Amino acid sequence: MPSSQTNQPRRTLLLTGASRGIGHATVKRFSAAGWRVITCSRHPFPENCPWEAGPEDHIQVDLSDEASTLEAIAETKRRLDGHELHALVNNAAISPKAGDGKRLSTLNTSKEDWHHVFQVNFFAPIMLARGLVEELKAAKGSVVNVSSIAGSRVHPFAGAAYSTSKAALAALTREMASDFGRLGIRVNAIAPGEIDTVMLSPGTERIVEQIPMHRLGTTDEVAKIIYVLCTDTSSYVNGAEIHINGGQHV
Repeated sequence: MPSSQTNQPRRTLLLTGASRGIGHATVKRFSAAGWRVITCSRHPFPENCPWEAGPEDHIQVDLSDEASTLEAIAETKRRLDGHELHALVNNAAISPKAGDGKRLSTLNTSKEDWHHVFQVNFFAPIMLARGLVEELKAAKGSVVNVSSIAGSRVHPFAGAAYSTSKAALAALTREMASDFGRLGIRVNAIAPGEIDTVMLSPGTERIVEQIPMHRLGTTDEVAKIIYVLCTDTSSYVNGAEIHINGGQHV
C-alpha cells in the first residue's frame, strides 16, 4: 500500500545565491529530500554542481538591478505555472572589499557601494517575498533570510555596508514575520558565523580560537537548519533568528 508521502505534491524551493558555499549545500540538502529547487544567481548554472533538473530550473539574475529582480520574479511565476511555492531562501549577498582586500568601513565605503550592497542584501529579499506572496500563501510556505553574525557586532573582515545590511535584514525578518504570518507564511532568519567556504578571509584562524567549539562550521550544518525552518518540524517558529556559530555570539 503506497505511503501518504507518495500522494503529496512535490514541494518547491526558490533559492538565491545558489552557486557556491551555503547555497550550494542547501540545493543538495533539499534535492536529497525530494524537493524541486529553483535556483537564482548572477552566474550561469554551474556545470560542476549538477543536480536533478538543474539547468532548466536555474534563473540567472542580477539582484543588484531592480528590473532584473522583477524579471526573475516573473520568470519564477512562469516556472511555477500556477503551482505553490513552499519556501523562499534569501541567501544571496555581497560584501565588497577595498583595493587591498581589506574591509570597507563607514569612512571609506562609497555611496555606490552602499546602494549596491543594500539592493542585493536587503531590498531583493523583500521584493522577492512580496512578488511571490500569493504562491507562498497558497502553500502556507516559509521564508528564510540568511543574515550574519556581522549583523550584531563589528566584524574584523565584514564591511560596514554588509554588516548594516544584515542588521537591517534581521529587523526586516521580524516585520515580515508579523505581516506575512497573518497570511500563514512563516518568516525566520539564520545568522551564520565563521563557515568553511572559499569566501573566508585570511586571519580567520584567529577568530576560530575564540569560538567555544574551536572549529569552523560547515555549509551542510547551515543547510540543515535552513531545511528545518522550511518544514513542519518548525511549524510554530516565526520571527526567529537562529545563531549558527558554535557559540561565537555568547
